[in-house]
Amino acid sequence: MRRFHRTVIAVLLSSAAATALCGQQTPPPIALTLKRTLELALQNSKDIKIARIQASVADRAAMISKADFLPNLYVGSGAGYTYGIPETPGGRAPSIFNVTYTEQVFNLPLRGAAKEQQEQAKAQKILLEDMRSAVIAGTATAYLELAKVRHSLDLLRKENDSAEKILGVTQEREGEGLELPMEVTRAQLTKAQVAQRVLQLESRQEELETYLRDQLGLAPEQQFELAADELPGAAEQEGANLVALAMENNTDIRLAQSDVRAKEFRYRGEKGGRLPTVELVSVYSLLAKFNNYDQFFQTFQRNNLNAGVQVQMPIFSARTKAAVGLADVNLQVARATLESKKSQVSADVKKKTRRLREMDAAKEVARLQLQLAQQSVSALQSQFEEGKTNLRDVERARLEESDRWMAYLDATFQRQQAQVELLRTAGQIDKVME
Repeated sequence: MRRFHRTVIAVLLSSAAATALCGQQTPPPIALTLKRTLELALQNSKDIKIARIQASVADRAAMISKADFLPNLYVGSGAGYTYGIPETPGGRAPSIFNVTYTEQVFNLPLRGAAKEQQEQAKAQKILLEDMRSAVIAGTATAYLELAKVRHSLDLLRKENDSAEKILGVTQEREGEGLELPMEVTRAQLTKAQVAQRVLQLESRQEELETYLRDQLGLAPEQQFELAADELPGAAEQEGANLVALAMENNTDIRLAQSDVRAKEFRYRGEKGGRLPTVELVSVYSLLAKFNNYDQFFQTFQRNNLNAGVQVQMPIFSARTKAAVGLADVNLQVARATLESKKSQVSADVKKKTRRLREMDAAKEVARLQLQLAQQSVSALQSQFEEGKTNLRDVERARLEESDRWMAYLDATFQRQQAQVELLRTAGQIDKVME
């Protein structure tokens, strides 16, 4: 009976251990397209979340500046002991209870400062859009590079097989006295170089996978497969058209335009400092006899209400003159910066358009070199089957073909990277998601 109990317990423990082991197994790989990858990055990016919070903070700050032009109601008390004329450090009469109402009606300097703050809040939203563009560009570039790296690793592993065959043939021939030791060393060097490149690409693969998992909000152990995606054809644009689009959508230009508008609000507001200000004010006070009002005033009234409009007319204000001068200089600087940004962005778009064309040409050269290497392998394979050449020459041709394949992959990725950079500069990075 005891043996039966031990057997049952052992079976239960084994089942529990198996269940726990299954629960710890790595989740199956998921398939990711470029579009789905970008969608996940936009949903889970920490940088976007921080930028969204900063935009919210800017909105709150703008609301504080606007508050002076909204009704403000305060309740308080100034009760206290008085000896002599009743007064408080603030200049108001001591009161058991008081209510104060204020609202700015016409105050151009304050209005200008509030509008400047609101425009700065809008600029923060532009920065949020820029962060979104940065996440799209960074994630798309990482996705495309990882696809290239994985393909290159597959090719290098085939290269390693060819290098191993070449080394074996060379060692056999050297043992038969048909090759110099130098040829064996050369074959060993080729194999070592392939192994080195494999290690380098595996390190880069790990870096890119870690970056993408972080951007997409995936678990650290989550594996994923990539589709062989290209950038969509809608991302292609003529250079001249992109310059015009950049003038409207480039982040740096939009920020500079926002800064000009903010400085204009401030300048107009400070100029309005020469005009009178109008404010609605109202004060209710509940007074007490123990503050000796009846000893210093002819009559005493317990409830007191004052309501009306407070108008201030500036006759001479040194502060207004200085503020107008400063606002004018800041506005001139903002306008000059805007023109500089426009020239810089226009030149940058043209430069990146030329680079994209250069990458197109480089990709075509790499394609033709790959095609030539493939034709060479095909020709040598036919000669080997006919006994006109040896295995080592065929494998060397395969090594050359693999190198040309990787060069073509590099050229393709560099073109894609140049295209992403150009689209971001032109404010058209959303086309990558189409």
